[in-house]
Amino acid sequence: MAISMSQASIPAFIRTLTSLSAILDKAAQHAAARKVDPAVLLGTRLFPDMFPLIKQVQLACDFAKGGAARLSGSEPPKFPDEEKTIDDLKARIAKTIDFVKGIKPAGIDGSEDRAIAIPIGGQTYNFKGQGYLVNMVLPNFYFHATTAYAILRHCGVEVGKRDFLGPIDSI
Repeated sequence: MAISMSQASIPAFIRTLTSLSAILDKAAQHAAARKVDPAVLLGTRLFPDMFPLIKQVQLACDFAKGGAARLSGSEPPKFPDEEKTIDDLKARIAKTIDFVKGIKPAGIDGSEDRAIAIPIGGQTYNFKGQGYLVNMVLPNFYFHATTAYAILRHCGVEVGKRDFLGPIDSI
């Protein structure tokens, strides 16, 4: 049996965002235990020309909600980038998960050939649904989620691969 577009996207978004929220819990615990201002973690970058943790989480959410919405033929909801705390980021993740869970599989399935036009940097890029999901949405989603994880790991937060992947028994 072939995997559907909804099976290839929605569970991945939900699982990874849920893990990212749990990783942020560990970051908050780490900051409290070491008496580090959580804002230091939120502003940390792996390299000066990379986005800080706060933006990495925002972008992971944006790719999940934007990808799910566009594949279903709807307009992505706009979430202003106003988060300042770990709790704010967790709320954004929860709002994203709620949105993604509300997308019906029937809205995404069959979107392999759907025309999707995305404005990026003043230029419009045109995709077909499957190429958009496989070559744009999923790689960017995982890049930003992984970079958020890597920033926290670099800061000494005790997280490992299992934290990123989530519970093995739910795969």
